[in-house]
Amino acid sequence: MEWIYLLSGLFLGWSLGANDAANIFGTAVGSRMVTFRTAALVSTVFVILGAVISGGGTTETLGQLGAVNALAGSFTVALMAGLSVAIMTNMKLPVSTSQAVVGAILGWNFFTGSPTDYGKLLEIVGTWFFSPILAGGFAIGLYLLAKRWLGNARIHMLQMDAWTRLGLIVVGAFGAYSLGANNIANVMGMFVFAAPFDSFSVYGFFEFSGTQQLFLLGSVSIGVGIFTYSYKVMTTVGNDIFRLTPILALIVVLAKSLVLFIFASQGLERILLSLGLPTLPLVPVSSSQAIIGAIIGVALVKSRSNINFAVVGRIATGWVITPIIAAAMCYVALFFVQNVFEQQVVDREQQQQQTSLITPAAEILQFNNPDQLLQAGSLADMLPAGE
Repeated sequence: MEWIYLLSGLFLGWSLGANDAANIFGTAVGSRMVTFRTAALVSTVFVILGAVISGGGTTETLGQLGAVNALAGSFTVALMAGLSVAIMTNMKLPVSTSQAVVGAILGWNFFTGSPTDYGKLLEIVGTWFFSPILAGGFAIGLYLLAKRWLGNARIHMLQMDAWTRLGLIVVGAFGAYSLGANNIANVMGMFVFAAPFDSFSVYGFFEFSGTQQLFLLGSVSIGVGIFTYSYKVMTTVGNDIFRLTPILALIVVLAKSLVLFIFASQGLERILLSLGLPTLPLVPVSSSQAIIGAIIGVALVKSRSNINFAVVGRIATGWVITPIIAAAMCYVALFFVQNVFEQQVVDREQQQQQTSLITPAAEILQFNNPDQLLQAGSLADMLPAGE
């Protein structure tokens, strides 16, 4: 029965792999700089590594937005997110899996009466605007550096071609790792609080947690989507907004990958905190949004007149509509799952426990001396004895 519930998450992972792999290797495959088989293999291996090794940070943020704590609820959230993406795609509107998942989680919150952390929601929505801008900034900087370097370097055409091919594979591997680390929360994040797997030890060397098992399954489903259905998308992506050469594609993919990585890296967050610097939220961001921002960034400094602003406007429309449709569909679907199929979509006991933990901490945050709060090492330090 547990596997049936997980099918919707696996479907969502398959859809993400079928579509988002094009953001990593689309131009490389379309221009025949890299074969599809090579692109699919590299993408699959590094998506799995990124998900299992570095997928925890963004999943925690989604959990703070809404802790879906029953398998039937998790199934419905994932299924409605996937169906909303499919419907929008059929309407030929560009979509973001990240936005669909956030919208579906909000639909679950509204239906079950679970609290929504609007501060965390604002943080996530802010990244939807900031990530394409940041990707565009990275792309502009990388383009200017590459232009200056290539202008001074004397490289034979055949050598340049070989270096570009290698660069596309290396950058694609980094892009796939970043995609797995950042977007596995979209695929399996809603199952974490209702995880059906127990942790186990691998020959006594390391502990393989239930969450990591979920991430492995989800990342494998992404890989299956890459191998089975991403070829057509790979061969057509990258030319609708602005036509990219292989070198420009390398710059765009690197810029997009940097954005996905910094929004998923717990290590980078710890380094910034140790230096007393502000950190970026660890949230799943849309690889489509990031790569579109990078393409526009390159286009602005190279040839602004060739940008197809009609396509850009259509993309922006899809970004606005997707979370709204996902939330509405999830709300309606949860009603049928709970009342018609009589499945438990929320664990009320666990929900009350989570609320009882949040309330004392909120009271302390509101009334205690700020100096005392700075000395508290964790949430447990701030709670009264016995909580």
